[in-house]
Amino acid sequence: MLAPKWSPGLLALFGLGIVSAIVGLIPWLITGMRLPLQNLWGTDALPAQMPIALLPFSQYYVSFIVALILVGSTIAGIVGRATTARNTRAALVALMGGVLIIQIVATTQTAMTVSGGLSDRSASTLYLVALTGGTIAAILLGLGMFTLIARAPKPGALIALSIAAIASSSWMRGLAFPVGTVSSSSTFTEVMRTVIELAPAIAIGAAIVWCGVNSVGRMTAVISSLILLWMGPVFITAVSSAAGTRVLAPYPSEMLEYGVQVFRSALLMPELWASTLAIAVGIAAVGLVGLRSASKMSARSDQASGTR
Repeated sequence: MLAPKWSPGLLALFGLGIVSAIVGLIPWLITGMRLPLQNLWGTDALPAQMPIALLPFSQYYVSFIVALILVGSTIAGIVGRATTARNTRAALVALMGGVLIIQIVATTQTAMTVSGGLSDRSASTLYLVALTGGTIAAILLGLGMFTLIARAPKPGALIALSIAAIASSSWMRGLAFPVGTVSSSSTFTEVMRTVIELAPAIAIGAAIVWCGVNSVGRMTAVISSLILLWMGPVFITAVSSAAGTRVLAPYPSEMLEYGVQVFRSALLMPELWASTLAIAVGIAAVGLVGLRSASKMSARSDQASGTR
């Protein structure tokens, strides 16, 4: 007798995918999900009068939207790699299916909500298409990252984990300082800002230790992950700066040019990225040396046991 197409195990993985996607959305869910005020809204409205949306569609929260998507996909990928799900295609499809259904529903609901409230102008259409298209691109990127983390050899997984680590800073910022709240100057605020700033470097350093450097492929992935740590935050800064410049909103080409200028300038400012890069390299070096020493000690111990 043929087994049912959806076994309890597949249903459980589908549920884990749903949970992973929801966890990714938590920094936005805890705000109450009131849509941010829109420059192109059809009517005057106070923040409390804005409709509920499952994603914070706004040109000022582009990096945050991407982080909400990528973190959910990353969590699902880690679940897939940590379980037997990575061994079968059906299991991975079930796990990713749970993630996709939440992310697609969130994108569709938000796009429809925003569409219903924007003023009837060509700029409104361009704005909505850009945000929706960018979110879809983030979902597709998340799908690729999920696949690499869940099933690829360690070098491929390291690249995806590095991208996730960089995106996690926006996710953590949204969790520690929710959208719509005013953060006061305090010890907690300063500590959390430091943690958020250093978290990607710490995560990438730890991921490098997990991956190792004992092959050309792994060494290439390590170098690539460090390049991502250098360029990734700079790219996010450039995109956020360009997208958040209201005066350039009607001029996409000028917005792009401004973003490229910010990116080039920030790349040549070591004070923005040198410390985080050094932390990642330091953690990776200490971890790899420690693992190598532990491996040698274990080998000596086994050899000594064998000669008794």
